Amino acid sequence: MHDRLLMRMPTGIPSLDPVLDGGVPPGSVVLLLGEHGAGNVEFVQTSLMHLTRLKRAGQTGGERLLVPPSISYVTITRMREDILREVALSFSPDLYDQLGEGILFHDLSEFYFDASIVPPSWYGAGTAMERLQKKQRREGGGILAELAGVLKVLPEDGLIVLDSLTDITPSLAECEDWHTFIAFLRGLQRAAKNWNCTIFLLLASGILDRSRELEIADCVDATFIFQWEESGAQRRQRVMYFGKFRGVMTRLEDKNLVKFAVSISAKGGFEVRNIRMVV
Repeated sequence: MHDRLLMRMPTGIPSLDPVLDGGVPPGSVVLLLGEHGAGNVEFVQTSLMHLTRLKRAGQTGGERLLVPPSISYVTITRMREDILREVALSFSPDLYDQLGEGILFHDLSEFYFDASIVPPSWYGAGTAMERLQKKQRREGGGILAELAGVLKVLPEDGLIVLDSLTDITPSLAECEDWHTFIAFLRGLQRAAKNWNCTIFLLLASGILDRSRELEIADCVDATFIFQWEESGAQRRQRVMYFGKFRGVMTRLEDKNLVKFAVSISAKGGFEVRNIRMVV
């Protein structure tokens, strides 16, 4: 039992995993809450690039490290090709080479856009009759039901990226469905333990009221917050800090490993630098 509790799933980010004693505890739901451009998207992209390279090399991680045997990327509105193209434009080929071959993509955009005024020709594939048949099959539940259906059949022991809560939370925040959404997150947090999966949830900060952000943060195991800070001479610096980290936070605070300056480059991707104490 004790050995299992010491297991870590690497984030794949070389400058961060040693700080976390190898990574995050498997079964963790991690909220990546970030200001626009502050680094939460690049965090995920860098993690995926490095982990897929480890998988291709056949590395399993050793006794205490669990390199995820599967990586699943669930997108609400974006196409697989769009995501891969963004990574290719942002980073060196040495990092993103063969990225798409190591990730299983699940695209829920047809379900999402079917409930909007967006013309089917903008997002759908197939004939008009085929799109109508798909739409009729999906009318039995909302986007959360569709999302739950995808998540529950994904492989165990893996990494799951949900891109992005920003797509669905604004429309839920002002209606009765918000309580359903919070129940969904709490259920997901429990299920992740049974699946032994690490789940990254992307969310743009400032989209929701602060109280709504706190409700979401209360449903997860860890919250990584990405922000811009003024660093003097009219320059801005990206920073990352842990809002919460169940089972890990006390160890980090004992070592003053709480707040990090962040750099992002085409060659290295997302990196954390000069650790600072939060005051």
